[in-house]
Amino acid sequence: MPDHILQQINELQQQINRHDIAYHQQDQPLISDAEYDHLKQQLSQYQQQYPQYFHQQNQKIAPPALSIFHKIKHSKPMLSLANAFTEQDVLDFIEKVARFLGINTQTEPLTFWSETKIDGLSFSASYTQGELQYVATRGDGFEGEDITKNMLMVKHFPNKLHTNNPPDTLEVRGEIYMSKSDFLQLNQKQEETGGKIFANPRNAAAGSIRQLNANITAQRNLQYFIYSTGAYSADFTCQTQQELHQKLQQFGFIIESNSKLCHNIAEIMAHYHHLANNRYHLNYDLDGMVYKVNNLSLQNRLGFIANSPRWAIAHKFLAQQAKTKILNIITQVGRTGALTPVAILEPINIGGVLVSRASLHNQDEINRKQIAINDIVLVQRAGDVIPQIIEVDFTCKSTQEIFVLPTNCPSCGSETQKTDTILRCTNHLFCPAQIIENLKHFVSKDAFNIVGLGKKRIQYFVQEKLISCFADIFLLAKHQEYLQNQPGWDKKSLENLLFAIKQSQNINLEKFIFALGIRYIGQTVAKLLASNFLSFSAFYDFFTQTTQKSEAYENFIAIDGIGNKIAVAIFAYFSVKQNQENITKLAQQLNIINYQSQTTNNHQLNGKTIVFTGELVATTRAEAKNIAENLGMKVLGAVSSKTDYVVYGQNAGSKLAKAKELNISLLNEEQWLNLTANL
Repeated sequence: MPDHILQQINELQQQINRHDIAYHQQDQPLISDAEYDHLKQQLSQYQQQYPQYFHQQNQKIAPPALSIFHKIKHSKPMLSLANAFTEQDVLDFIEKVARFLGINTQTEPLTFWSETKIDGLSFSASYTQGELQYVATRGDGFEGEDITKNMLMVKHFPNKLHTNNPPDTLEVRGEIYMSKSDFLQLNQKQEETGGKIFANPRNAAAGSIRQLNANITAQRNLQYFIYSTGAYSADFTCQTQQELHQKLQQFGFIIESNSKLCHNIAEIMAHYHHLANNRYHLNYDLDGMVYKVNNLSLQNRLGFIANSPRWAIAHKFLAQQAKTKILNIITQVGRTGALTPVAILEPINIGGVLVSRASLHNQDEINRKQIAINDIVLVQRAGDVIPQIIEVDFTCKSTQEIFVLPTNCPSCGSETQKTDTILRCTNHLFCPAQIIENLKHFVSKDAFNIVGLGKKRIQYFVQEKLISCFADIFLLAKHQEYLQNQPGWDKKSLENLLFAIKQSQNINLEKFIFALGIRYIGQTVAKLLASNFLSFSAFYDFFTQTTQKSEAYENFIAIDGIGNKIAVAIFAYFSVKQNQENITKLAQQLNIINYQSQTTNNHQLNGKTIVFTGELVATTRAEAKNIAENLGMKVLGAVSSKTDYVVYGQNAGSKLAKAKELNISLLNEEQWLNLTANL
């Protein structure tokens, strides 16, 4: 084997060592997590191809390789929560829960467990017969980093449950945090010693728990609260969220003391306002409240939707606010051509974050608030995250001439059209801003996830005319010799980029569909489309060969979650000949993996189509739909010859009549429940 391979391995390992020290020991990362993961992936690829070199390279590198936290897959995903910002949002949440369960809250009140939302680092800890097995960070929700040794350095965290009769298995979940006083002391010490100054307690806690040296973690005085459970064995039983908190406390875990059982919206809001008004007296950061359906059996019935549970919601505290000056207003062009005005602000610290820009949304919003350059404005971080301008301070208004969006695209000069409140550039195929934004979306984490191909590099490739469409990304290797001789490129960084591009050429169908950037096609709809078509060829052929007046089109828009608006957008995209050519060219460079359903059941309903009609009594329509989808069925909104089953309730009308006419299998509600009970 050539010596240059060994040299590349040694250089890569030295890079990783340097980043490990900077991130884990100095709390000062030099690159993003994604870039670091890419380095590790490269090293793994080398190890698979040249295992004979790895003993040698370990001997050659002077400093020993630092241990790296290995990944732990969560027994159940650690999902995020939907957010509420107003009392009406909370009321809507309660009403949705009641509708799903078919409950009349006037006669059968729902109770909710209201608990604080700590601004910390989420983790899970697993116990077997009362003994701690491992602790993992939330990570991406599906797998996290092993922080077991460091967690044992956290105050009062038990390595053994405080009970003589522990469950066979129990996974608990909570938040690691740093108190405000400890945070101030840490930053003071860091400043004195020339160390990193942390922006807020959460960042300090995250950096402190992810230390290779557990003694550093011990010095940071971290604390924790336990809120819930993950997977557990049948011998661990609780009826309510309130009982669960009591039992967890009995097991020796620290429980946040401000949780409360609420019986109605008035009690929920009273608890919310009490904590919101008094949170500054607490020695730890809160950013809201979390409301959970108290009855655990109802939680199981409610289940999950997308990436969050139906039975819980996070109610954020009112955003923190501050006044600052608008230095300028620029117009950004998005990937769908939308022109968005953005205020460039005199930087202001709001809640520990330096805010320097805020979206102004559209011209109607600018007109309503009478916003102009040089105005003094009140800025808040909505949900303590997204900056937005609340109002202009008219006591020091700069001018009466409010800002007006350009009538032509600032990127390509093309005319704009207004749809609803949004101005859009009409030059979809050749507008440089739209091309760049579409390419950014295409290579993003949730799409092709090409590490190292950021906005600046995309702009460079477009300007150099090396990339004009998606497929060109996978042909960049042809220009390797040219790029190596250009300013700003070195051999190693170019090799890293080309390696990342090559690795991304195997892609799942749902990610491929999402990456195309078709209007209205987010991750959920992309997955729905993939589950319907299963393969790229079926997906492509349908939209290039089907007419919008055919029965196939009617069947398509009948799929629950599609509808006419989404269908029209997709057909409009495929009606453009250049889009078809670009996708065909792109597909030739890829291995597009067929969709595979996550359901493991091999029963007679998996993959079948179903329509619900009439009034259901034993379950609600939403709950019946959820059961069907969990069984791998496709829920349609209309009956056609392609429908496999129709489930009918009371007062069923035209859909039932059409099903009889087409001789489709009919099930009343009782038959449906009996059929699905044991699947």
